Amino acid sequence: MASALILAATAGVVAVLLALRLWVVLHSRVVVPRESLSLMAVVGSGGHTTEILRLLEHLSSAYSPRHYIIADTDEMSAQKISSFELYRADRDPSTMVLCNGPGTCVPICVSALLLGILGIKKVIIVYVESICRVEHLSLSGKILFHLSDYFIVQWPTLKEKYPKSVYLGRIV
Repeated sequence: MASALILAATAGVVAVLLALRLWVVLHSRVVVPRESLSLMAVVGSGGHTTEILRLLEHLSSAYSPRHYIIADTDEMSAQKISSFELYRADRDPSTMVLCNGPGTCVPICVSALLLGILGIKKVIIVYVESICRVEHLSLSGKILFHLSDYFIVQWPTLKEKYPKSVYLGRIV
């Protein structure tokens, strides 16, 4: 009986510490100026690939090296990325994840968040909601709205519904 009580108390303390750490990671908005920022882009199939490439076209060379997450079965996106990037540098771990809605981005963003929770590395998560989302968020958007550092929408109606979001107009 006593050992069960000690085990329950220990589990409670661990849960409280993890919840506190999660709160600290999600609410820290310290921006550190840098000369460059390693970028990880999560590429989905079809329109998501086109949108993410349009976003990447407008980023400065300070966002390098760039790393890409592509599904093994998505050969078309891999070809588009290969033609977009002449080379890839996979040496440095990414410090920013940029994604725009494919469901595959959720576990990547959760993994990046875990790096911060565990104190390994702070990874900035930037989520850009797809331009086709005018009134409601996608499922990925609903999940990552609470986990991302920057949540960008492309329609003023979404900015009104989700005040934490950043509205920059049409960026894709």
